[in-house]
Amino acid sequence: MRDPRKISLFPGMISDALSRRGASGLPSHPAGPLWFFAVRLCIVFCHILFFYTASSAAAPVQVEVVQSQDKYPAGGSYPILFKIRIAEKWYLHGPGKTDKSPVYTALAFQKNPVVRITDIAFPPPDKKKFSYSDEAVDVYSGHIQVRALLEVSEKAPPGPLVIEGRLSYQSCTSACCMPPAQISFPVNLSIAPPGAQVTFLNREEFRSENNSPVSRKKSYGNGLNATILLNLLGIFLGGMALNLTPCIYPLIPITVSYFGGKSGRIRGRTILHGLLYISGLAITNSLLGLTASLTGSMLGCFLQHPIVLIIVSGILFFMALSFFDFWQIQLPAGLTRFASKNFGGYFGTFFMGLTLGIVAAPCLGPFMLGLLTYVAQLGKPLLGFLYFLVLSLGMGIPLAVLAVFSGTLKKLPLSGEWLLWIRKGLGWVLVGMSAYIIQPLVPAPTVRLKGAAIILGLAGLHLGWLDRTRGTLPLFKYFKKGVGVVLIALSAIFFLVLSPTPKSGIMWVPYDQSLLAEAVQERKPVILDFYAQWCAPCRALEENVFSDPEIVALSQHFVTIRVDLTKSHPGQDEIRKRYQIKGVPSIVFINRDGVVEKNMMIGSYVNRQMILDRMKRLIDES
Repeated sequence: MRDPRKISLFPGMISDALSRRGASGLPSHPAGPLWFFAVRLCIVFCHILFFYTASSAAAPVQVEVVQSQDKYPAGGSYPILFKIRIAEKWYLHGPGKTDKSPVYTALAFQKNPVVRITDIAFPPPDKKKFSYSDEAVDVYSGHIQVRALLEVSEKAPPGPLVIEGRLSYQSCTSACCMPPAQISFPVNLSIAPPGAQVTFLNREEFRSENNSPVSRKKSYGNGLNATILLNLLGIFLGGMALNLTPCIYPLIPITVSYFGGKSGRIRGRTILHGLLYISGLAITNSLLGLTASLTGSMLGCFLQHPIVLIIVSGILFFMALSFFDFWQIQLPAGLTRFASKNFGGYFGTFFMGLTLGIVAAPCLGPFMLGLLTYVAQLGKPLLGFLYFLVLSLGMGIPLAVLAVFSGTLKKLPLSGEWLLWIRKGLGWVLVGMSAYIIQPLVPAPTVRLKGAAIILGLAGLHLGWLDRTRGTLPLFKYFKKGVGVVLIALSAIFFLVLSPTPKSGIMWVPYDQSLLAEAVQERKPVILDFYAQWCAPCRALEENVFSDPEIVALSQHFVTIRVDLTKSHPGQDEIRKRYQIKGVPSIVFINRDGVVEKNMMIGSYVNRQMILDRMKRLIDES
């Protein structure tokens, strides 16, 4: 009777060789229902993506012209403002062209012989780090006011006049960017006849201190982000670890012997065979990574939605279960036979590298599919290509080195159950990736760190003590316990050392209409914060802005009220409608007279300076 823990990946000689070396494999489980489940999961996933694609087509930008006068006498220069409103969760690039932002926001106007709009000055942009950018870039969000000067020629005839304006921009979310676009808008002017009475308009808007000209500074890249380098190192080590799975490790002596047999005693040819093997492996994997990233970049806006993040995390966790022997990937027999064909010469070596992923699918499949899902969620084609290229190098370089120094093969330990233990360790890596995907949905960094600590602790307990795998190596059981101790120690560090100390922040009180009336009686301004636990920018404001010592000190002069929109509650819609709240975060500033300062409203994440400026202005108005 055939041992169910042995896998025959190749027909004939290779299968026999694997059996002679004692290769341990995976239990064979019927895969039929799992394939149906995977197909259904993909269909649901596509429907969700289509729904969010169809629901996000609205233009994210509007332009409003703010006049300083009802009529403009000929022969003068007059201030004029352009209020640009940016939809919630959208950003516009800054006004200056840089290496990081080749597409920039600009205003242009139709040429007219008697009227010109000049000295266009954008306000200073904010800095924001996107998931698809290595560094923070200049962006605008919420609404901004652009100053300009209206120059009216002495020859301008009295009467109405319309000039066409054009805003050029590129709109982005936290996950993706739309193509560059333009919108046109009319500037309706009235030229005053000589001696006509002029009425000044919107004086408060033109006295605003927040419309200083932008500083034209260039920003230059500082190379690869340190996080990316750490990811590349981890993926390279992961590729090396894949060589220790039950499907690949038994093939190492056969593959290396194949290189040597094709090369004879000429070491240069052996090296060439090794390089061709790595090249075939790298081409297949890198193209997979590039394809997944391109797909993710086209759908990146929708891959950031909570429902989609949960689905992606679920797929990674489902793949992790395969490494714990809950199920197994089984490819069609015809595809496996094709991948196992024996071609001669250098092409044969190259073909072996191309098809390794197919031949070793039971072990490589879950990890590769998990990484593909992660790369698609990132939506960065270059990074996806690079990640899988580095993974291929990690898998191929050890084989190439062993092919050159073939004498070291005798020192390799025999295959055995210890390979199954390595496989379970990779399963815990996928569990960690699954948790990482949904970390934007976790309300606080303390919870995220403790979640990572729990995963490390469970992995250490399982791999060090609960797992019953026994290796043939005499020191294997001590190695297992050592790994378990290290993981549990890391878990303790995450719990005790890395947990952030809570910062003292603004003391918010729940919304109550009576508090607003009391604030008017006490002549105190009000800050009204609309917040939700599932809102990542809200949490960032709480951690980075509302905990700032200067802001906390100034908040003592305010009545600070928070409207928690995490869950629906009675009266919520009425409050949102009253203050024209479209989403969170939203911050409303109310002066001492109980009047909402509409030009101060904030509808996105902002830096501390913007909050400080508004708070100081309200205090100074006393």
